[in-house]
Amino acid sequence: MFNAPIKIVWEAWTRPEHIAQWWGPKGMETKVVEHDFRVGGRWKYTMQMPDGNEFLSFGVYSVIVEPQKVFSSANFIPMTEGVEIQALFEENGNQTQFTFHVIHPTKACRDQQEQMGIYNGWGSVFDRLQTLVATLNHK
Repeated sequence: MFNAPIKIVWEAWTRPEHIAQWWGPKGMETKVVEHDFRVGGRWKYTMQMPDGNEFLSFGVYSVIVEPQKVFSSANFIPMTEGVEIQALFEENGNQTQFTFHVIHPTKACRDQQEQMGIYNGWGSVFDRLQTLVATLNHK
């Protein structure tokens, strides 16, 4: 649950200048390389990892219903390929209920991601998103 109106949470999730502030784990800088926010549009973000290698995230938007949901294919190179991410937003007064799904192509892929710490990884990302949303809500 975000303590902000759905319009603010939607903007934080969908605008490239905001995505660069929360996408990725704490301490990593994200660069938005491509952001064609429409069904069929591509997105691509990069992050510099501590070892100097580049972490690449990219996909194609398949569903966009403003301000309720965004679905996309997603690849997180070098770790994960061929997943779908689903972000769902529901207005709840002056707050926004947020639900997020990562759909893996196989159970084995899902199990591998769980062992690699997917919950902690996305948890860190959503903590950063929560901070950004709070900041935007107070402007």
